[in-house]
Order: sequence, then C-alpha cells, then structure tokens
Amino acid sequence: MKNKVVISGYYGFNNLGDEAVLYSMLQSLRRAVPGIEITVLSNDPPATAREYGVTAVDRWNMRAVAGAIRRSRLLISGGGSLLQDVTGLQSLLYYLGIIWTARLLRRPVVYYAQGIGPVNTGTGRRLTGLTTRGARAVTVRDGESARDLEYMGVRRAVEVVADPVLGLHPDDLDLTIGANVLKRHGVTPGKCVVGVSVRPLPGPATAWEAELAGALDLLARAGRTVVFVPMHRPADLITSREIASLMKEPHVIIGEKLNVPQMLSLVANLDLLVGMRLHALIFAAVSGVPPLGIVYDPKVERFLRRIDLTPAGTPDQLKAEGLAEMAALYISEREQLRDQMARRAGELRTAAERPAEIVRELLVD
Repeated sequence: MKNKVVISGYYGFNNLGDEAVLYSMLQSLRRAVPGIEITVLSNDPPATAREYGVTAVDRWNMRAVAGAIRRSRLLISGGGSLLQDVTGLQSLLYYLGIIWTARLLRRPVVYYAQGIGPVNTGTGRRLTGLTTRGARAVTVRDGESARDLEYMGVRRAVEVVADPVLGLHPDDLDLTIGANVLKRHGVTPGKCVVGVSVRPLPGPATAWEAELAGALDLLARAGRTVVFVPMHRPADLITSREIASLMKEPHVIIGEKLNVPQMLSLVANLDLLVGMRLHALIFAAVSGVPPLGIVYDPKVERFLRRIDLTPAGTPDQLKAEGLAEMAALYISEREQLRDQMARRAGELRTAAERPAEIVRELLVD
C-alpha cells in the first residue's frame, strides 16, 4: 500500500485532451515517485490499463471504486475541468462524490492541477467550496481557478500550477510518427500545414461554422494545406466533417484514431493550429507551433493569456477575413512566436511538475 494512489478524472472516453492529461500526469508521477502503483478510475478500464500500464477500475462501479481507494494511500482528483456544472450538475456531483468517498475512508485528497468552473448553480458552488476545504492539498491550473474557489468560500492555501500537459518536453517527441500520419493522408509536412481542432457547441447552429469554413478557404487559396485534427471521437470528427462540407477548397480530415503520442507528434508537424479544444492548443504550444484559439469556454482564454497570446474571439465573433488575416500573421511570425512560447515553457513546465512533488511529499510523510 505504501506508494499506491488512485486517480479520478474524465478518462476512458476517447477524448485525447483528457487522455493527454492522464498521460502527462503518469509521466510526472513516475518521475517523482519511482515504483508508484497507480489505479485509474476509467470509463473503459481495459483500454486504460492497456494504454498506460496501470490498474484501472470501472468509474461507475462504486463498490470497486471504494475498494480501490481503501487499498490506496491517497486519492488524486484531476486534472482537467472536473469541478464545473456547465455539462450538468450530475457531473460535478460525481467528482465531489468520489472525493467524499476518500474522505469517509480517511484517505487524503490532492487536487491535481484542477481547472475550476464555471460553477453556475448555488448548490454546485456550496458543495464545491465545502468539499475543497477538506482536501489535503489543492493545486489549480490557473489563477482564475484559484479566484473561483475563493469566491466559493475557500480560504485555505491554493497553489497555482499549470496544466499537466505543459510538463511535456518537445525534445521527447518523435516527429516521424506525426509526419507518417500526414503522409498517409496525402499531406506533405513542411508545406505550410494548418491544423484545425473544432468541437460541437450546444444550442442551435450559428454562423460560426460558415465563417470558419470561409477563413479556411482563404488560407487554402493562399497555398496552405488545411488539416482537421479531431480530438474527441466521434463528436469532433462529426463537427469537422460538417465544417469541411461548407468549404470550397481542398482539405484533409484525419479520420484514423490516434493515441496521445501520435497526436502530439502530428501537431508538432504543423505550422499553425487553429483550435477550440484546450489541449489541442496546449499540444501546439508545447511543440512550438503557434496556437490560434477560438474561445468557446473561459479556460481557452485563460491558457492563451498565460502564454501571452491573443485569442481569435468567441465563435459568434468570428469573421472569415479577420480570422484568415490573423492566421496568416501567426504563420509569418511563427519563429518569433516559437521563441516567445519557449521562454514561457520552462516556467510552466516546472509549475506542471509541482503537483507530482506534492504527492511524493505526502507518500513519504
């Protein structure tokens, strides 16, 4: 039991962003605590166990979850945007319930680079504040998350770190993996490739899809190769196809299912990433590829501001010509932007490793 931990998060759902969070956390924890034994609560335990070399249990089987926590030294809650109720109060209650299970079993809880909010319901805010006050250690991925917790009445120490994926190092990437994926889809790396990461939005359709398609057409006419890179299957693949159907110029959709190292390598072969998904933008920044973000959620703007970049706007603010001009500017200034991101990378990489150090300190205690 000495070095056994349980990780609770949004894992096993075919979302490459969250899988990248887990992938990065495992690397950091294994560096910080050699011999650590990790159990992950997953929607697809066999796939998670096979992919990452961990023990995995069904996140919906509360008897199995409680048993795993009982056999561990502590519970890690995170990373990602777990404590929010935009996707429904039930989701928030699930993650808070896992934390309370650990509390009832007298196991310490560590918030690992959590992205807090939005929590819009009064019930959600009260329960999040109450639950967080009892955690052994609380780390959040940005200052806004710390302020959100303070607004919920959390007056305890909260440490601002960085998203776990920012702990990855570009020197560890094998660029040939992503280059081969592009080649299989008829794309020549190095010929000004613009990646596009989109996601579905709730509510009725608006004009943003047509404006984005128009901007991508303008980039394609200027000689850029447009490549859609779906992060969450099948939802993002469907949205990619819908936007691609509005385009008049040639484009490519990466239809094959990729794992985290493959997608990281693919993004590293791009010249620009136009994205909505937070972790697609983080993949780009880690790889030295300029990320041009579309803000569908506050977490996207929070990240871009942290690396000193300006977002393209919200989906409803998009205009084809303006987005294409901004993309062209980012491409022309990509070397300067790469240097700018590299200067921030070391600081953020150190911050991303901090939660694993806290786990090590608690296990040694």
